Amino acid sequence: VGDLTEPLLGVADEQIAALRGSIDHVFHLAALYDMTASEERNELLNVEGTRHAVALANALEAGTFHHVSSIAVAGRYDGVFREDMFDEGQRLDHPYHRSKFAAERIARTETAMPWRVYRPAIVVGHSQTGEMDKVDGPYYFFKAIKRASSVLPSWLPLVGPELGDTNIVPVDYVADAIDAIAHRPGLDRQAFHLANPEPQRCSD
Repeated sequence: VGDLTEPLLGVADEQIAALRGSIDHVFHLAALYDMTASEERNELLNVEGTRHAVALANALEAGTFHHVSSIAVAGRYDGVFREDMFDEGQRLDHPYHRSKFAAERIARTETAMPWRVYRPAIVVGHSQTGEMDKVDGPYYFFKAIKRASSVLPSWLPLVGPELGDTNIVPVDYVADAIDAIAHRPGLDRQAFHLANPEPQRCSD
């Protein structure tokens, strides 16, 4: 159990000493995902929280540090943002995007051990059950469609703005992909986009 706001995540020195050298993998996927959160809150939890997680992994002399980042690091990059790209001078207009970029930089530069980075697209519920522990992001869009469909006649087509493509992936796909990549040899110091190879249209 750890606290993102505490140095070394608040893990006691005695526990670190007892575990040192015996941890093969550290998975850091604790973060704030709230598009309404302030710059300060994103900085505290996403940036400093990652710094504390990396410091703990270093103190534990862990084998590999696995950092769950986000496709948000691409910001407003114009064009294809590949897995081997990171700091391309992209615009990062939103506090969340800036915090994920800064956190990934920490994972890449401050770890004393090999690292791997995972950049999921928009994560939604389980592909079989639909179960999700947090309703946000695209779920608000779904609710708006449901409300409109209950008010308007069924024969009336809904016309909306052309929003282009989006990329949605189920949470079990993301978990399975991280598990598979994490245990495959020869993939250190690389980033992996956990995204749908066929982006979905926002409107037709």
